[in-house]
Amino acid sequence: MEHTQTSHGSTAPRSEVEATSPDADRLVGSDRVLAVLKELARHPGGVGLDELTRVIGSPKSTVHRALGALRRAGLADQDAHGRYMLGDELLRMAFAHHEARPEHVRVRPVLEALAHRFGETAHYAVLDGREVVYRSKVDPPTGAVRLTSTIGGRNPAHATGVGKLLLAHQLDTLDMVEAWIGETPLERRTPQTLCTTEDLYRDLRATLERGYALDDQENETGVNCVAVPVYATSPAVPSGALSVSALTYRTPLHTLVDAVDEIRAALGALGKPHR
Repeated sequence: MEHTQTSHGSTAPRSEVEATSPDADRLVGSDRVLAVLKELARHPGGVGLDELTRVIGSPKSTVHRALGALRRAGLADQDAHGRYMLGDELLRMAFAHHEARPEHVRVRPVLEALAHRFGETAHYAVLDGREVVYRSKVDPPTGAVRLTSTIGGRNPAHATGVGKLLLAHQLDTLDMVEAWIGETPLERRTPQTLCTTEDLYRDLRATLERGYALDDQENETGVNCVAVPVYATSPAVPSGALSVSALTYRTPLHTLVDAVDEIRAALGALGKPHR
C-alpha cells in the first residue's frame, strides 16, 4: 500500500490520509468518479472492470470504489455478466433536464415543421466555447439518407452555420476573432472550411449584415445549411441558432438561401429580437 508522511514524521496508509486531508485529495477522488462516469458513457453495451481500470489509469480498487459510489446513486449499473453501464437514474435525469429546457420545448415544433417542409434535417444549437452543442434535432419524415448529428453532439463553431451565426453576434472586430482563435489553429474539416482569422472575420461580418449564416460544405462534404438566430430566452442576444441542414445533391444551398424568409417566418416571434 502507498504511504504518505504525516506531520509527526511517521507514515500512514494513503487511505487514512485521504480521509482527513486536504480538499485537493478529495477533488482527485471526485475527478476519478467523473472519469469513470464519462468512460461508461462510451460503452452502451457495458464494460468490464479490468478495461475500466486500464483506461482510467487508477488501481482496480479505486475504480471499484468509484463504481460503487455511482451505483449507490443510481448513476451506474451492473449486468448479469459483471459489466458496468450507465444507470437508469442518470438517463432519467438527463432526459428530464433536456425536455425541461424552455428553448428546446419552444423550438421543437418549428424544427418539426421545417424538417417536413424541406425533407431535410433541422437543428437547434447553442455555443459552448469553440464548439456548438446540438440541443434538438428533427430528421425528415422520409428519405433513406439522414445526417449523423445527435442531440448533445458537438461540432467546431467556425465550421458550422449555427456556430458562425452565434459567433457573429459575439466577435465584433478582427482582434476579437484573433483572440477567440488563440494559439490553437482552427480545424480544417473539409477543403471549404474557413481556417484563417481574416476569412472567418469576413464571413462573420457578412453573416451579421444579412442576418443568416451559411455552411457551404464547411463541416462535412456533401452537406450544406442555412442558420438563423433564435431569441428564446434573451431580449437582445440569440439564445441559440436554428438551421436547416441538407444533402447537397438533394437540396442545393441556393434553394435554402431562397427560402430563408420562410425559415424565419416559421420561427415567428422566437426568431426576432425583443425591442
